[in-house]
Parts: sequence; C-alpha cells; structure tokens
Amino acid sequence: MAAPLKRHVALVGFMGAGKTTAARSLGLPVRETDADVPIELFAESEAAFRAREAEVVEAVLGEAPAILDLGGGAVTTPRVGELLREHATVVWLDADADTCWERVRGSDRPLAQDEAEFRRLYADRRPVYERAADVVARDVHDVALAAAGIHVEPGALQRLGELVPGVGTVELVSDPNVAGIHGMDAQLALGERVRAMHELPAGEEAKTLVALDRLWQALRLDRGGTLVALGGGCTTDAAGFAASAYLRGIDWVPVPTSLVAQVDAAIGGKTGVDLPQGKNLVGAFHWPAATIVDANVLQTLPEQQRREGMAEVVKTGLLAGEPLWELPDGELVRRCAAFKAAICLRDPHDHDERKQLNLGHTFAHALEAAAQYRDVTHGQAVALGLQAALRLSGRDTSAVDELLKPRPVHVDRERAWEAMRRDKKNVDGELRLVLLDDDGPRWDVPVPEADVRAALDALIAG
Repeated sequence: MAAPLKRHVALVGFMGAGKTTAARSLGLPVRETDADVPIELFAESEAAFRAREAEVVEAVLGEAPAILDLGGGAVTTPRVGELLREHATVVWLDADADTCWERVRGSDRPLAQDEAEFRRLYADRRPVYERAADVVARDVHDVALAAAGIHVEPGALQRLGELVPGVGTVELVSDPNVAGIHGMDAQLALGERVRAMHELPAGEEAKTLVALDRLWQALRLDRGGTLVALGGGCTTDAAGFAASAYLRGIDWVPVPTSLVAQVDAAIGGKTGVDLPQGKNLVGAFHWPAATIVDANVLQTLPEQQRREGMAEVVKTGLLAGEPLWELPDGELVRRCAAFKAAICLRDPHDHDERKQLNLGHTFAHALEAAAQYRDVTHGQAVALGLQAALRLSGRDTSAVDELLKPRPVHVDRERAWEAMRRDKKNVDGELRLVLLDDDGPRWDVPVPEADVRAALDALIAG
C-alpha cells in the first residue's frame, strides 16, 4: 500500500481513549506496540515493561511509516518521547475520564482495576500527553486529518507562519480576487519567509498551460522552497501541478479559501489543468507538505460561490450516507475534508475506492468542456451530474433537487457527448460511472451508451 505517509503517525492517549479503534478505522498499516510487549512483564516490573516498550517503539520507528497505536503509558518514558519527536507526528486522542473508564472497567488491564487509582493516573498523564502532542484529536475524523497533514482551525490564516512546514523560502500564488481579500493577511503571517507573490487568473483560466507557463517562468524557488497556494479549487489545482513539475517537484501547501476547495479540491494531492478536449486531462498526484484550512474565510464568500461548494458537500454526504450539509460551516468542512482524506490515504493514486469521489463528475466534466469552461460553473455541472448519477442508480434525487436546484444548461450536445467519451475514467472506450446502491457507492460500473446518452441529454436544455 503506497499511502502518502512521510512520517509515522503515533496515536497517544489514556487507556480507553479509542486509539485502537481510530487506528484500524483508517485502513492503513497499523503497528500496535503493546502486541510486542508481554503484559505479564508489567506485573513483574513496570520499569522492565517500559524499557522493553521503548525498545519496541524504537524498532518500529525504523520501519516504513505507519499508524502507531501506542500504549497509554508509553510517552511517560523519556526515550520514547525523544524518538517520537524525531520520527513521528504525535496525535493525542483526547477522551474524558468518564468515557475512558466506561470503556475499560471490568477488563483485565492491570491499571483498570481500581476506579480511584484509574482517575488519579488519568489526571497525572494528561499533562504528559499535552506536552508530547503535535495534534490534539477529538475523534477518528481528526485522526484522519492529522494523518493526511490537514490542519483545520478557525483563524489558521493568521498562523501560516507557524503552520507552513519547513524554514525555507516561500512564494505565494493566488488570483486577483482572493489576493485582494486575504493576500495581505497571508503575507503578514508568513513574514520574512515570503520572497514573492504571483497571480493566476481567476477561475478555470488558471488551469491552462499558458497560465502555468507564466507562473513557472516567474518562480525563483530552489528545491528547499515551498509554493503556497491561496485560493479556490482552480488555484490549488494549477499551483499544485506547477509545484509537481517545477525542478521536478517542490513542496507546496494549499490554503483553500472557497467551500469547494476546503471540502474537496485542495484535499488529496490531485493536481491538474484542462485541455480544450476535456477537464483535468493533464496533471499529477503531488501530495501537499500540509493543507491549511480556515473556515472563517468562508464568511467573505458570495452566496453564489457558497452554492458552488455545496454541490461537493452534497456529493460527500451521499457517499458517506450522512446529511453532512446540515452541519454548521466549521464542522461541515472538518467532516467532509476528513472523509475525503481517509479515502485518499488508502488509495492515493486513484486505483480503487478513491474513484467513488467522482460521483456525478463524469457528467459534470462533459458539461463544463462543452461550455468551454465559460458558461457552466463547476458547481452547476456537479449538481446536474449528481442528478444524472442518482437517476441511473435508481435513487431518490430529492436531496440534490432541493438543496442544489439544478437546471438544464445550454451547451452543444455533441460536444458534451464527445467529452464524455474521452473521460479519463473510461476503459477501452467503455463508459464507466460511479453509482450509488443501498449499501453505498460502486465504481467502475459499465453502463450502456444509450442509457448514459439519455441521462446526459436530460441535463441539456433545448
């Protein structure tokens, strides 16, 4: 499995915090260090147990990056703390004492036999976890975000100087609209690390080879530098691809400012630009050094742009089987980003389950290409694409109809059909779609051309 974990992710926390459940739920390689330390050794000598535990942790940290499920007391050993600081991102899964006790009481754990002693130990260890932690997680969604290097926090824009990894030079890229609203805040936060700021055109015009050529020629970063992309999905798509090719690959950090970028486009390392023949036909998988998400910036979004992003929120909710669109902004962004992050970690190169994230998008990209990326927005196209995919799945379309209110668009039918036939997800000329069953999504589903053509035609006015 080629999950893009550059460092180990070490889960720490008190017994009963849910570390093992969280680790296993991600579907990534997991090492449970307790499994290699006999519990009987603890009864004989806690010092011997901790020494053996430190040996196991050191050995595991020398292996390929994985999710490490550490025992509750592991970080109380100074040597373990030193090793984790050097080799891992430490995620503290913070659960309250009542929750932890309810989960472990009645078990055979040596330290869970006396409730008063359990609570005393819990209080003693909290400061240790707090000092060790790079990230504090409330639940498995936060763990997924941490594993993917995604930082979601209100006010994060003002903390870019702390949150952008590394110490090398930074160059900032944005579009004129976003630069005018948030550019100064970003530059002030990054301070002396910023050497230059570049502009890409707004919208899909950013995702052209002409725009990329101008950006590449303007960049002066060396291989230790970082390109920070401040803006919506078009900016992050284009800047990420620019970073993937410049000097054969430099670090980049998306700072998404639109709803569609925060819940979808800036998550997962897919980058790309468009060709006249189709959307995202040229691109690369280039996982960011970090992704920094500040839901507060959504307050400046025009209502039309918010509706654009809601199409991706509805798509994510349909895939997750939960009405995520009903959540307040901060939680909506967190949950959607975590859902996509977990899938992309398990399938970083789009070989299997990541394909489900294209629900409705084959139709959407065809409509956008037929409109030459001008008269049909991405949100409009995705809403229509979801409608078509649900119809072909025999599913109720009311969530899409009521929340997104899609209307047929005026595009050339033959141009749209040709773009659909060229879609990169097709195999040997056979149309493959993502459909939604009662038990969840299915991908790579072959669908007869006549059915697909009829579904596409229903999305086109006239």
